[in-house]
Amino acid sequence: MAAQTVATTTNSVDLGPAVALSCRECGHRVPLGPVFACEECFGPLEIAYDYSAYDTEELRKRIEAGPANIWRYAPLLPVPADVAEKPNINPGWTKLVKADNLARELGVTGGLYVKDDSGNPTHSFKDRVVAQALEAARAFGFTTLSCSSTGNLAGAVGAAAARAGFRSCVFIPHDLEQGKVVMAAVYGGELVGIQGNYDDVNRFCSELIGDPAGEGWGFVNVNLRPYYAEGSKTLAYEICEQLGWKLPDQLVVPIASGSQLTKIDKGLQELIKLGLVEDKPYKIFGAQAEGCSPVSVAYKAGQDVVRPQKPDTIAKSLAIGNPADGPYVLDIARRTGGAVEDVNDEQIVDAIKLLARTEGIFAETAGGVTVGVTRKLIENGLLDPALTTVVLNTGDGLKTLDAVASDTGLTATIRPNLDSFREAGLAS
Repeated sequence: MAAQTVATTTNSVDLGPAVALSCRECGHRVPLGPVFACEECFGPLEIAYDYSAYDTEELRKRIEAGPANIWRYAPLLPVPADVAEKPNINPGWTKLVKADNLARELGVTGGLYVKDDSGNPTHSFKDRVVAQALEAARAFGFTTLSCSSTGNLAGAVGAAAARAGFRSCVFIPHDLEQGKVVMAAVYGGELVGIQGNYDDVNRFCSELIGDPAGEGWGFVNVNLRPYYAEGSKTLAYEICEQLGWKLPDQLVVPIASGSQLTKIDKGLQELIKLGLVEDKPYKIFGAQAEGCSPVSVAYKAGQDVVRPQKPDTIAKSLAIGNPADGPYVLDIARRTGGAVEDVNDEQIVDAIKLLARTEGIFAETAGGVTVGVTRKLIENGLLDPALTTVVLNTGDGLKTLDAVASDTGLTATIRPNLDSFREAGLAS
């Protein structure tokens, strides 16, 4: 614990425009360091910045001239100015797909886009947040990169650590999809299964941080969480830049811990304050799987308290029964005029197939959740089909093949001749 304690007493680290950690609840500030909870009220800590020196047009030009990855936004992130020169997996600048075929299926007339983050190095949005956390780990002198994970994060940490020359040791529930286990293990780090669900894994990691055995370990989503979470802002930055520096009218975002949704909102607000986009109303909708929907349940009941659930869903990457940012998701959905909705496993599978059939995008189960919820929101009159809408796909369907494998396969098996082809009814 000594290295972590010392690091909180100085701001000598170079993290660009980041100047302090600020409590989201009470506003108390502490120096930059590997801490995540306020010492005054135990609220979550966030990065505070000094953007006062930026000229809007110069900043826009600097961003547009930057690399085709998240480091084009380095002036707005907790990273040193030379971050692009350091060994990192350099995620981001993924496709914003104009989804006209899906729009026709869903009855969307105002423009429908899929932000497809399956194009990142380990095929999920987690590469963004890990890239941020890695730079903080360097700054604070950590030698081991770790995390608690529902699968995608484990792979992202393994890849980033391998690239940067860090040791990695990550912890996952013991019953994850085999594809995610293989992808996390292939990078050569240590992969440990915990008997329990994600919330059990996360509790264990929090205990390890306070033990001498965890000395020198940077847990990307625990003691490095304030830095890690900022990676999700880059989704907001990219969406707006790819729309021609415009805010979308509506976004549908999956909810696991809820951090991604809250940071997307933070990113949009920063772009408005910096003058990079015109200020206008936008709505943010949260998407959950019915088998793990504590935030959706609270939203529909009009409650501010998110009561934990035991996850039971095929959408394992979203299976966090006690989401840390759940209350903040509720605040954002209500403030922006959005909503939080959920879909069952059957609807998730149907939505995965719909997106694949219409746009050629094979989403993992979390993407099935966002597409399925989008369809449900339209049917229930909560999402306006006449407005510009962006739906997030946060991972590759090759990671969750089991979800669609049972009823997806060969159309027919034929003999290698034309008569057999015609008998199968395949001729046009």
